[in-house]
Amino acid sequence: MYRKSLLSNGLRVVSEAIPYVKSVTLGIWIGTGSRFEQSYNHGISHFIEHMVFKGTKNRSAKDIAETVDGVGGEINAFTTKEYTCYYIKVLDTHLELALDVLSDMLQSSTFSVEDINREKEVVLEEICMYEDTPDELVHDLHHNTIWAKHALGHNILGTIPTVEKFNKNIIAEYYQNFYTPDNIVIAAAGNLNHEKLVELAEYYFGSMNGRKKELPSIIPNLIASQTIQSKAIEQVHICLGTNSVPQSSPDIYTIHILNNILGGGISSRLFQSIREEKGLAYSIYSYQANYSDAGLLTIYAGTRPSNAPQVIELILENITALKNEGISASELMKSKEQLKGSLLLGLESSSSRMSRIGKMELTLGKFITLNEVVAKIDKISLEDLENIIQKLFNPKALAFTALGPVNKEIYNAIKRF
Repeated sequence: MYRKSLLSNGLRVVSEAIPYVKSVTLGIWIGTGSRFEQSYNHGISHFIEHMVFKGTKNRSAKDIAETVDGVGGEINAFTTKEYTCYYIKVLDTHLELALDVLSDMLQSSTFSVEDINREKEVVLEEICMYEDTPDELVHDLHHNTIWAKHALGHNILGTIPTVEKFNKNIIAEYYQNFYTPDNIVIAAAGNLNHEKLVELAEYYFGSMNGRKKELPSIIPNLIASQTIQSKAIEQVHICLGTNSVPQSSPDIYTIHILNNILGGGISSRLFQSIREEKGLAYSIYSYQANYSDAGLLTIYAGTRPSNAPQVIELILENITALKNEGISASELMKSKEQLKGSLLLGLESSSSRMSRIGKMELTLGKFITLNEVVAKIDKISLEDLENIIQKLFNPKALAFTALGPVNKEIYNAIKRF
């Protein structure tokens, strides 16, 4: 049910028909995020995401909201390190309305000085709010620890000094460089007809022009280091990370299997040993972050300072056990079923299917069927996992980050890295 077409200006349109639903989710995917920013405009991708909701030549911000609300729809957007997405979910009878609204926002936003100044205050508050959320802030510190000299190490919101300097010229320059047809994918999933979608997309987006600004592609190198930031809070927040693989790597599903076993769920080794057996942390998990040319596998724990040394010790014990004892056949089988189940259950809405095909086209330039994914997962062997474990958990390629009230005992535990 997947289809792909090109508009006359080179903009890509992908769709997945789901005839048994009554909804359609439409997403406009832009191939830009914080990775493509410079020191003077750090945070501009996220700021533009905010600004396109503030009014166009045809609609005020209130008009945009009321138009979508008026048909029971949902509208939102998000920015990542490598892409930005604007999306609307509506009944299938309102697909053209969704295209009309999003095309208006993306091609006719006014970016008025008054709106820019007002939204700068909003984003500055967002940055301050983030600083007061240590269980989120620690992950940005961790990325900056590992990729200190690369744009992937920067956070998405920007900094107070850079946001304060944003103006209409900085916005216009960035917009012209990256909001171009060759850098945009229109993705839709739900009860739709692909030919009609393409016809409407041509009408609403076919007049867009320009070419994406090409930037030097620099692959980030992991810096094995320790970052400890003292903060007067109740818990110590810990991240331990190592290199992973890019999105296009043939090992991507092997890494997902490993992550599941290590800390990807409530039956994982870390959750069971640190929370269930010892009661040393409420939040303990591992996660994957995969980009176009790099990746990270990170372990996170939040715990009281008195428990932190033991938590660190248990994390190291789990890593050592993985390296020395490997993974059992039953663990591998269970993790495969977990991964397949979460994948399939996560695609039971038009929104999730739109996200899958849009992101896939933008980042990989191709479509991978669910059957192909399941086949790749089923082929993973214990030997594949063993090779990945030995490759990733190299003592010379580990980075440690801690945020909170760090005491002498925690410093001594950290020395093991």
